[in-house]
Amino acid sequence: MKEKVIIVMGASSGIGEATVKKLAEKGAKLVIAARREERLKAIKDSLPGSEIEYKVADVSNFDEVKAVVDLALDKFGKIDVIFNNAGTMPSSYLIDGKRDDWHDMLHVNVLGVLNGIAAVLPYFVKQKSGHIITTDSVAGHYVYPGSVVYCATKSAIRAIMEGLRQEQRENNIKSSMVSPGAVRTDLYQTMKDESLKEGQLKMQNTEGYGVSSEDIANAVVYAIDTPVDVSISEIIVRPTKQSL
Repeated sequence: MKEKVIIVMGASSGIGEATVKKLAEKGAKLVIAARREERLKAIKDSLPGSEIEYKVADVSNFDEVKAVVDLALDKFGKIDVIFNNAGTMPSSYLIDGKRDDWHDMLHVNVLGVLNGIAAVLPYFVKQKSGHIITTDSVAGHYVYPGSVVYCATKSAIRAIMEGLRQEQRENNIKSSMVSPGAVRTDLYQTMKDESLKEGQLKMQNTEGYGVSSEDIANAVVYAIDTPVDVSISEIIVRPTKQSL
């Protein structure tokens, strides 16, 4: 792991932050990105001695994502892994017609992943190696009321990542998805429907329900720390008590 240069998008909190800390503990060289500069700086400052660079980036903006990739190359001379982790979940019912929220989910959850792939793939193809990891969701496997568009974005990610695997396997490029179930993070804060938000918060506060960000970060580290000829296509991590 100490030889790897890893980009983490959506690194400012939750799963991203937990993953950054675990990778830093293992000695990886890191470039972290998100929209909140103060959070990125705080994470770097909390890990003295670690090799970490940070840059503000909105994953829905390709030029900003490409700038993160360029920073990694400038500072460390190579890239081994990109973890496309940024996501949003302003869930609502279709009848509510929250078109702006649908737009945001499509641009962050789907286009954000595509931007990460597009920014790093030419370099990976040139070096004939690389690893692209994406945070998907159990919602990519099941559709449920109040989260139809969110589920659609996560289903799209499954298709994109499988297509990436098929297209780039001969170039020795790995593709992995980590699909969490209920996780105790602040993602619920992006929910706009108060009844759905209250239900999510209640579920997270239920004793024994909801895994931690660190549990998901462990799965990411596991996928990264595999031999060059082993690719973990998908890991589903859900609470034991979760039904779907």
